[in-house]
Amino acid sequence: METGQIYQGKMFMDCTYEGDLMAASGVSYTVGREANSQYGESLNGVQANNVSLTLHKKISRNSIHHNFIEGVSPYLVKDNPKSGLLPFVSPGKPGIDGQADHKIQAYCYRMTLTDHPDNRIPFKKPIGYKEIEYELLFRNYEAAKGEIHKMYDYGDPLVPWINSEMPNRKTDTNNQKGFSTDFVGQNYLYPEASYEDRLKIASLHKKYQQGLIWTLAYHPRIPKQVRDVVSKWGMCQDEFSQDEGWTDQLYIREARRLVSDYVMTQRDCEALAVAQDVIGLGAYQMDSHPIQRYVDLNGYVKNEGNVEAHVDAPFPISYKSIIPKKSEVTNLFIPVCLSSSHIAYGSIRMEPVFMVLGQSAAIAASIAIDKNCQTHEVSYQELREALIKNHQILK
Repeated sequence: METGQIYQGKMFMDCTYEGDLMAASGVSYTVGREANSQYGESLNGVQANNVSLTLHKKISRNSIHHNFIEGVSPYLVKDNPKSGLLPFVSPGKPGIDGQADHKIQAYCYRMTLTDHPDNRIPFKKPIGYKEIEYELLFRNYEAAKGEIHKMYDYGDPLVPWINSEMPNRKTDTNNQKGFSTDFVGQNYLYPEASYEDRLKIASLHKKYQQGLIWTLAYHPRIPKQVRDVVSKWGMCQDEFSQDEGWTDQLYIREARRLVSDYVMTQRDCEALAVAQDVIGLGAYQMDSHPIQRYVDLNGYVKNEGNVEAHVDAPFPISYKSIIPKKSEVTNLFIPVCLSSSHIAYGSIRMEPVFMVLGQSAAIAASIAIDKNCQTHEVSYQELREALIKNHQILK
């Protein structure tokens, strides 16, 4: 450990979102997006073009959801490039479609809200609030010219959130539309940052999101029909009480990813490749939240990186994708930051799948200990029988 404390074990499992033990062990890993050419994919790399073909030749419309209305100026003074850019807009070009970069999809805090008057904590303006940081939000509403239905994405037609109903008059609230809870482009350093710097990055995310929610609820430049909806909600007194309803867990959608002897790719998600040493199934769509915010050729602000591509059926995840290369480390399981391309990870990165892979990794580790063998020497047939005996679903 960083303290000098030493822990010894026969088998280890790195179940962190960041892959810290994996990185410290010296195994091969990556951060960011691979080029489409690296693994023969079509949905990886930069996705500025809003239409592309999947490997199955189906149309995928990328960067359509969670984007701005046409005509939103990114400059401090509207339509004046010489005035400089508004906060959180990249000065660089987004890159060539399908090209690799080291950028990652946006993070946010998932919120548990309530409209129950006896449990609600009204949204508060955070210390250090800067109105200029929400100018793009104001302009996005103004671009609708009073017809807020023009902003419709799936979900709420008025408010930039997905406010999913939960028991006891509570919600699970997530990002939606072009300017929302995702702090686009502000997490690139997080995966490799020190613990101290990660806390600073997380704090900036929370301040941004607290300011966003207060703005939507109370700022006079937000349409009244939006304020009327948002101001009815608040944080919950009986959830995460150490910070007035705010969780301390930043939503790490993607960080480091292992590179092992089997890399899960778009081909696996589309059943063009099928892992034979299956230990669990993925099923969610290939999904990436926005990755960068840039100025398009027309001089308007756009988000880049959003991909939402259908997966026809549950697909197998390889045992080899959760263990490092045989030549590197032979007693480590990595069921969360597993070996996967960026776009395939967008499908696999669901907590139920992490639970599945964690269970399978633990069973494999138990077999390795009982047999006094390395991770790569575990008999797949024996592992498969043990997984089925423990009710794991493999097909």
